[in-house]
Amino acid sequence: MSKIALQQNRSLDVIVLGRAGVDLYARESNKDMADISGFNKFVGGSAANIAVAVSKLGGKSGFVGCVADDAFGDYVKGYMLAQGINLDGLMTDASGSRTSVAFTEMKPTDCTVLIYRNNASDLTIKPEQVSQAYIASAKILVVTGTALSTSPSREASLLAMEFARRNNTVVVLDIDYRPYSWRTDVDASIYYGIAAALSDIVIGNREEFDMMETVLAPSNKDDDMTAKLFLHGNTQILVIKAGELGSKVYCQASEKFQQGIYHVDAQKPFGSGDAFAGALIWTLVNDGELEEGIKHGSAAAAINVSGNSCTEAMPTKKQLFDFIKANKQDLAVRRK
Repeated sequence: MSKIALQQNRSLDVIVLGRAGVDLYARESNKDMADISGFNKFVGGSAANIAVAVSKLGGKSGFVGCVADDAFGDYVKGYMLAQGINLDGLMTDASGSRTSVAFTEMKPTDCTVLIYRNNASDLTIKPEQVSQAYIASAKILVVTGTALSTSPSREASLLAMEFARRNNTVVVLDIDYRPYSWRTDVDASIYYGIAAALSDIVIGNREEFDMMETVLAPSNKDDDMTAKLFLHGNTQILVIKAGELGSKVYCQASEKFQQGIYHVDAQKPFGSGDAFAGALIWTLVNDGELEEGIKHGSAAAAINVSGNSCTEAMPTKKQLFDFIKANKQDLAVRRK
C-alpha cells in the first residue's frame, strides 16, 4: 500500500476546521433523559474531537473555528490549549452568537442527543479570518462538513481548502452530515460535491454518501459506484464507513480493501467517527501506510465508544497500541 505524499517541513501535522462546543453527558448509563440526575461537562464537536484525537496520540494539531465570547467559549479554549492544540486560527465572536451545547443520554443504542445550535458561533467564522499562511503551516487540513452548511462559514471553509491546494497541504473532508443544519439534501449535495472535488481524502458513512449523491445518482446504494463517482481529479482516497461491518477503502489507483472492526462493549454511539479520523490522520502524518491508518482508526473508534465521553476517551499512543496488541485476532482485512 502506497503512502500519502506530505510536505514534511511544516510546523503542524494537521489543522482541523469546524465546530468546537460543549458536550454534557449523562452521569448515569442506560437512563432516559427524564430520569437523569445530572451531566458531566466535556469539550466536544467533531472538529475539536479530531484535533484532540491527533494531539493525544502525540501529533501537533491546530484549529480553525469560532467560539462565543462567553464562559463556554473560554472553557473550550482553555481545554484545547491544555491539550497542546495551536489556536492561532480560533476566533472569538462577540456578536451574540453562542457556543453550541449538546445534552446526551449514555446508551449504546437509541441514544437521545439534544443539540442547541441556534445562532451557533462556529458558523460565524468569516473568509477574511482564514489565514493562508496558517493553512500552509500544516501537512494536512481537515474540514468537517457541518462548516459548509451556511454562510459565512461555508465560504471560509472553501477558501481554506483552496489555500491548502495552493500550498500542497493535503485536504481531508470528513463529511459530518447533520441534516438539521441544511435546508435540503439537494443543497447539501451541491456544496459537499464542491468540497469533495477540493479534497484528497473523503471520509463518510453510507448514509452520508447517499446524501452526496442526491443530485448525481439519487438511486445509487452501491459502494463501488460511489467510488467511480467521486474518485477523480484531486480526490485520491474514499473511506466508506459501515459501522459494525467495518470500512471499505477505495484508491484512485484502482486499489481497494475492506477492514473489519474491533468488538467492544459500547457505552455510546457517538465519538467513534472522530476517533477513527484522528488516528488515521495521525498515522499518515507519521509516514504510516493507509492500511495501517485504517487499522489504527478502527482501534481508536472501539476505544472511544467504550468510554464515557468523546474528547477524554480519545486514546494515547500507548493505549492505542496496547489495545491493538491485546485484540490481534479481532480485526479482519480483506482485499478485493
